[in-house]
Amino acid sequence: MNEHTRLLGEVAPSLEKLCGETARIRAGEIAKPFREIVPLSLQVHELAMRCTRQVHDLSISQYPAMKDGAENLAHLAGACAQISLAATLCNLAVHHRTEILVYEDADATPATSRDQLRRAEAELQKAALCYRTVAQRLSRRLASFPAQAEDRQLIAEARQRCPQQVTSTPSAPAVRRHV
Repeated sequence: MNEHTRLLGEVAPSLEKLCGETARIRAGEIAKPFREIVPLSLQVHELAMRCTRQVHDLSISQYPAMKDGAENLAHLAGACAQISLAATLCNLAVHHRTEILVYEDADATPATSRDQLRRAEAELQKAALCYRTVAQRLSRRLASFPAQAEDRQLIAEARQRCPQQVTSTPSAPAVRRHV
């Protein structure tokens, strides 16, 4: 659980960095959307996949049996959806900016793309707040001996009810390297 807490805590700063990058791109001319927006979109997609994998790993661990674990998982699943939506909005920003190459009546200004990026930034900010909150909650629970005892009791009770559903905490997710 400590490793999961550390990984949860790393997501919010990553999201905030992506928010800054989104704002920077939105403020520019967006003259080269493939060069300017696509790298951002790829980073947001990668983060969405990592976050989704982590939610999955937490869901098959002892975490749902812990106090507020299932509720926190629901919040994290929502945050993953927000990150995925932000990635899609970045893709739409690229599409809207490149429509001028295909359609004669397309908007020549980057206004629509800027709006998509503004919406993506808002989704990333909401997800960052969620991740920060859940990471702090989990960190406080792990630092408190009474809370740890309560969680052990809740996990033991859950094992008695459904022994196959409450597994041990899986090891930290392996870091995947792109070659």
